[in-house]
Amino acid sequence: MPTNPRTHIVTSYGDELRRLRDMIARMGGLAERQVADSVDALMRRDSVLAAEVVARDAALDGMEREVEQYCVRLLALRQPMAADLRLIIACMKISQDLERIGDYARNGAKRAIVVSQQPRMGSLNGFGRMAELVQENLKSAIDALVENDAAKADAVWANDEPIDGIYNGIFREMLTFMMEDARNITAATHLLFIAKNLERIGDHATNIAERVHFAVLGEALTDERPKADISSSAVVNPPG
Repeated sequence: MPTNPRTHIVTSYGDELRRLRDMIARMGGLAERQVADSVDALMRRDSVLAAEVVARDAALDGMEREVEQYCVRLLALRQPMAADLRLIIACMKISQDLERIGDYARNGAKRAIVVSQQPRMGSLNGFGRMAELVQENLKSAIDALVENDAAKADAVWANDEPIDGIYNGIFREMLTFMMEDARNITAATHLLFIAKNLERIGDHATNIAERVHFAVLGEALTDERPKADISSSAVVNPPG
């Protein structure tokens, strides 16, 4: 029985879209690993692991370029419409978010190397908890894309506030350490930047969730994203 050429074309197109989702899933998995290893290197004072994170960033950059080229090819050859068009555009933008997440993880790893050479200062448990929440949101956002699940994406979008709360606590703690002893300034400054990197990674995870929501439902989230970052207006009273 002869194969219907149109059926073959449609099946092939479906395979191409599934491959696109798989590319994003692989890229998301590497981004998650980069975040986890960057913070692990900080907490274990492991300069070797931190250097590995820095070296692996090139792989994420390459994957971002691969996704972009693949999306452009699909747009040119398939001329998609409606949900397919939204999916392809969303994947292209999500790959950019993941590339930026990799940049933040790399920056955190570089700073972890400097911190490892400074005297120990307080507990880093807040960084570990913050990283866990960020990774959970990032994984859920990528899962939402793969599963075409707007509800899961919406849950990620609404779950950024706890990350901001931990960041605010770290921000105040580091400022206090710096005011108590000038010798803490170098390490505390780098730790502040690492915490900010994690907070920005959390923002990119919610960006991904927004893109998935639009790709699935064809409408943007209209509410303002819940935020609790008060670092720009925080006042810390000197000890005494």
